[in-house]
Amino acid sequence: MSLPRYAEYKSSGVTWLSAAPSHWDVKRIKHTTYLKGRVGWKGLTSDEYLDSGYAYLVTGTDFSKKFINWRECHCVERERYEDDPFIQLREGDLLITKDGTIGKLALVCGLDRPACLNSGIFLLRPTTGYVTEYMYWVLQSEAFKVFCDLSRVGSTIQHLYQNVFEDFAFPVPSLQEQRSIATFLDRETAKIDALIAEQKKLITLLDEKRQATISHAVTRGLNSNVPMKDSGVAWLGEVPAHWSVKRMKFLVREGIAGPYGSSLTKSMYAPSGYRVYGQQQVIPDNFSIGDYYISEEKFAEMSRYRVAPDDVLISVMGTIGRAAVVPHDVEPGIINPRLVLYRVMEHLVHARYLQAFLNNRTSQDYFSLAAQGTTMEGLNMTSIGELQVALPPMNEQAQILDFIRSEGIKIGALVGAAGRAVTLLTERRSAMITAAVTGQVDVRDAVLQAKEKIAA
Repeated sequence: MSLPRYAEYKSSGVTWLSAAPSHWDVKRIKHTTYLKGRVGWKGLTSDEYLDSGYAYLVTGTDFSKKFINWRECHCVERERYEDDPFIQLREGDLLITKDGTIGKLALVCGLDRPACLNSGIFLLRPTTGYVTEYMYWVLQSEAFKVFCDLSRVGSTIQHLYQNVFEDFAFPVPSLQEQRSIATFLDRETAKIDALIAEQKKLITLLDEKRQATISHAVTRGLNSNVPMKDSGVAWLGEVPAHWSVKRMKFLVREGIAGPYGSSLTKSMYAPSGYRVYGQQQVIPDNFSIGDYYISEEKFAEMSRYRVAPDDVLISVMGTIGRAAVVPHDVEPGIINPRLVLYRVMEHLVHARYLQAFLNNRTSQDYFSLAAQGTTMEGLNMTSIGELQVALPPMNEQAQILDFIRSEGIKIGALVGAAGRAVTLLTERRSAMITAAVTGQVDVRDAVLQAKEKIAA
């Protein structure tokens, strides 16, 4: 969409703002806004959070797109609500998170009972000069992000301080223009958001297709015309008649659980030396990332847990059952307590084929069931060893791996294209918001034409 610029501009006089239309003002939060946040709350504990009660207690997790999901809000009793009258909400207020992920926004709309805030949110209520529907978009602009970045120089703490925030200067057109800008951005960002949602859905579908392709290949093979037989395993179903089905413990020559208990703790890690591999590498199947090390002396002490090329590593705590194969160019290192290591019988199974089978949906379902009821909701080597593996001949395993790689490249290219589309659309959305609220484009005619089109 091509939009005109205003006829005349003037310097805004503010570092984080570009030149503004000549008839616009520039004002600061402290001169235009009732700005309040909760400071403590007399010993409030989570035990006082209620499923229903006198007043809503709004937190940042209750923000849903542009508004607040009242159904998800906890509640508090009346005396807690009345503890602080300065942060009691009104219809039309604007809220912004000030801790952790700062800058999440929500408009207060549809209040059906009193409501107040937790300590992680600021309340903005205009006293003069603007409407909150417009400020909602101003605080999503690059101008506000630049202001926050400049204010955080020298600090790693993610926090928006009130004395800093109230100094934010923002462009102020007439109230009519503000409403036009808000209307324009509501409509145009909704279109972009729909396109982004479509691309994200496509990525999800492609990921599902990739998983389905792998699962079918390692349980049914590549030739749909071969005779099938019952595997004898309920969750595995039928497999090609010429395949065998073997427990994993009969396909490996060695299995090693990661260091136990206090034999390896993070206090023993060193700034450099030999790598410590864990779920950080196994889950994304990327052994180039991570920065945990142990000394040469500790490495020698823990030689039993050393990794070697083609070892199959499996995560057994937290995110369980994910498998990766150690690459040939791996840096020397050991596994941590959250992994187990297997060395396959090379004449029976390719390490990469076993990885593909372990990561397929049927195996993951098995691992989930195997972990239920264990003391720490993790896997042990006994349950892993009992996993039934659908096993083609070695030459067919190689063919399946070639097919998985080929399909993975094709699907990966489509996922990459969709991901780039999401990035470009997100950048376009941000640029549109910033241009509209800083007056770099004039949206008034566009809004008028849209209204005329609807009326016609």
